[in-house]
Amino acid sequence: MKIETYVLGPVMTNCYFAINEDTKETIIIDPADKAEVLIQKINKETLKPVAVLLTHGHFDHILAASEIAVNFHIPIYASKEEKELLETPSLNLSVSLGKNISLTPTTLLNDKDIIKLAGTEVNVIHTPGHTSGGICYLFKESKILFSGDTLFEGTVGRADLPTGNLNTLLDSVNHKLMTLPDDTTVFPGHGESTTIGHERNTNPYVS
Repeated sequence: MKIETYVLGPVMTNCYFAINEDTKETIIIDPADKAEVLIQKINKETLKPVAVLLTHGHFDHILAASEIAVNFHIPIYASKEEKELLETPSLNLSVSLGKNISLTPTTLLNDKDIIKLAGTEVNVIHTPGHTSGGICYLFKESKILFSGDTLFEGTVGRADLPTGNLNTLLDSVNHKLMTLPDDTTVFPGHGESTTIGHERNTNPYVS
């Protein structure tokens, strides 16, 4: 898998393209904003989008999701626990932008689900804490984790927003993500990539 990163939106959110280099099938993770820019890049590279994966429902991770899904006739995946937050502007914080964004995913996911997309298997890890329905996506074969706002380089996500809980977040990080191999590359919702091993050794929130 080739990973392309685009930093978009008012709070510099990472949107990722996970590209099968043989087929150009592309999974879009957290299309944060600027749908027209992402669509232009997809068309320029002659990519073949197959799905949108959402790590959670905050506005800064979903602003371009609906437009991309409609444009390319592809499904949107998200956790079933995140459905209410995605559909409710006051919970997904889009009201802070003066917008009322409500998004209903095409497919609702459960913990430990396995999705087959773009020639690979994607493992779903439910990691509540930043939001109640936050999930991470593990591409086990490629040793890649898309962690959303659960785990960052040197820190973890906020837990003071709607449906967040710090103890739950720390439990998710320590008992779900830290069970992964050290050489798993972590692509977070904001900031630079890291590895599970680096976070295990340096992150103050890892016990």
